[in-house]
Formats: sequence, C-alpha cells, structure tokens
Amino acid sequence: MAAVAEKSAPQAKKPKKYHRIRAHRNPLSDWFEDYPLSPCHVDWNKYYPGFDTRGRKVEFADIGCGYGGLTVALAKLFPEKLVIGMEIREKGVAYVEDRLEKLRAAPEPGSPTDFSNAAVILTNAMKYLPNYFVKGQLSKMFFLFPDPHIKKADHRRRIIRANLLSEYAYVLRVG
Repeated sequence: MAAVAEKSAPQAKKPKKYHRIRAHRNPLSDWFEDYPLSPCHVDWNKYYPGFDTRGRKVEFADIGCGYGGLTVALAKLFPEKLVIGMEIREKGVAYVEDRLEKLRAAPEPGSPTDFSNAAVILTNAMKYLPNYFVKGQLSKMFFLFPDPHIKKADHRRRIIRANLLSEYAYVLRVG
C-alpha cells in the first residue's frame, strides 16, 4: 500500500527548454482594448526609457516582430533611429520586452547602442496601425515571414493584402 502512495504523489514538472509561443491569434477579433485614438495620444516616452523622444518620431516598424530578432538588429545598426516592434501575441511581446531589458542592463561590448532606441508594443497592426503613426512618419516598415493563410476563407486574415496596402502607404514616407 505504501508503494501506491509514493507513485501517486505529484511530481514537479521540468521547465521547458525552449520558449514556445502559440502560433496563431485571430487578427479579426476585437480583444484589443488599449490602443490610442490617434497618433497624438501615443506616449512614446513609456516605450523608450532613457531615450529623449521629444522632437523624435519612430522611423522603423517591425510588424509581427515575433521574438524580436530584427527589432534588436535594427536598433543596433541604427542607434540614432527609434525602432518599434509590433506583435499580436502577449507571450511574444513579453519575450521581446525581457530580451530588451537584458540588453539594456548589460549591453554587448563594442555595441554602438544601449538598446534604449528599441521597443515593442502589443497591438493588432492590421487594425490600429494608423492610430500609432502620422502620415509619412515611417521610413521603413518590415514584414518578415507573414502567415500565408493558404485557405481561401482565411485570406481576409493576411497582413499583406490589397485593402491594407493603402494604410501602409499612408504611414510610409515618400522616397
């Protein structure tokens, strides 16, 4: 009887070796409650600690930044530019925020930046992109590996589609 009691005791789970993020999130749902009404309502100082954002605007946007690889690389290559990563999944945003905090606490040797010029936002760029940026604000916009949504019924969930191109053109600088 004692052997049975020993086997039924719960064992502590091992932590997962790799950080896993749910692959998909419905971009058509209205679960985002916290988004600015217009670009003038965005407080960029809370996203860029230690970086004077007065008179400066975000110039690079990494849409669907995932784990933040490109966001971090852009911040390193362009230390004078403000870089924003926009992600739809909470765990992805939490991971990138943690990554940026670690990089800010212990910058890489020889790095031209302390990564205070990089930030990440939890938002749905398909719906709320014009709420963050004024006309012609962004000089570059990156979409790396967007979900293809192969089924015809899911084409409306694609982040690159004809009816969204005008919104992207609106926030991009001419030239």
